Amino acid sequence: MIEACVLYGVPFSLYTGKARAYLIKQRIPYRELVSATEQYFNVVLPAVHRWRIPTIEFPDGTFIQDGTIIVEHFDKQPGVESAVPPTPKQKVVSLLFDLIGMEGLLRPAMHYRWNFPDDNDGYLQQSFATLAPPGTEDPSAVAKNGMERMRAAAVAFGVVPETFAVVEELFEELLELLDKHFLQVPYLLGGKPSLGDFGLIAPFYGHLSRDPYPSSMMKKRAPRVFRWTERMNRTESDMGEFPEQKEAFLEGDDIPDTLKAVLKKIGEDLVPESKAAAECINQWLADNNPAAGDPVERGVGFGEFELRGTKVTALAQPWRFFLLARVQTAFNELDDTQRQEVRDLMKDLGLAPLLTLTIDRQIKRHDHLEVWG
Repeated sequence: MIEACVLYGVPFSLYTGKARAYLIKQRIPYRELVSATEQYFNVVLPAVHRWRIPTIEFPDGTFIQDGTIIVEHFDKQPGVESAVPPTPKQKVVSLLFDLIGMEGLLRPAMHYRWNFPDDNDGYLQQSFATLAPPGTEDPSAVAKNGMERMRAAAVAFGVVPETFAVVEELFEELLELLDKHFLQVPYLLGGKPSLGDFGLIAPFYGHLSRDPYPSSMMKKRAPRVFRWTERMNRTESDMGEFPEQKEAFLEGDDIPDTLKAVLKKIGEDLVPESKAAAECINQWLADNNPAAGDPVERGVGFGEFELRGTKVTALAQPWRFFLLARVQTAFNELDDTQRQEVRDLMKDLGLAPLLTLTIDRQIKRHDHLEVWG
């Protein structure tokens, strides 16, 4: 029996969305608190060294920081049914969608939040005000500062006026393809959520299904995708539209054609950005040669790539390659026949470079922080 824990997060946080949905679906007892509490500032923050949500506090006073690490921890606990599919192709695809949710959809998530102020800003001001520390006289000032920082982050991720059109074009096409997929099955890989669902829900819940403008767009253009975001935040399977669906991953290690179409679309952006980021990070590593154990920065420069004829400049984030390494490890652990099946699939999807694309140093975790190996 897992004891109840405290999840420090907020509903509008992208990364909290992953951890929360996992706790809900796995029926792990928890209560959620905003990080603007005396306990967080006086106890949690000194222990984990930086303000970042989500963070879990256990009854014994220990902590886990970061949604990916939180899910990874619980997924290994006795009595918890793992969200990682056991079959080769589904396992790799699930881990790939986890990367997509954490890194690959940052541009649309940030664009649809920050570039439609008439629809979104009033809602966001109320939301960001909840981050004000205890005793703050003017929460609106805290909200304003937080919003300005995140608008700047959107620009760093490549969301600038010159890229608005291509970001919207790709995302609207992606919505259409996801909607077709969720007409066939309730979750990415069948009748139960995989790790990929928990990764993908991060941008789709925290930003895209709650912020007024993208939420309205999703309900109009892709109602089945919106329905999936609801389903991902309910303890039961919540798939009454699929009365014959078993609560299990698809049989035969199947990757439906509708999901392949989704992955092909995402690959148009994910592959060139990942290549550009790897080149930038490797150059930074050569120039700076950080010592083993040095903290890993959120970004170490900017990669440039072309997307449908549009130049995109985006922050090169080493964390992307921590997540990608998990995909590659799962692939490398397969036997020869299974590796060939996965390799053929990834080649067909235009994603084969992701099986071998690396940076020149490992990223590890130590004392709640990402560090260079």
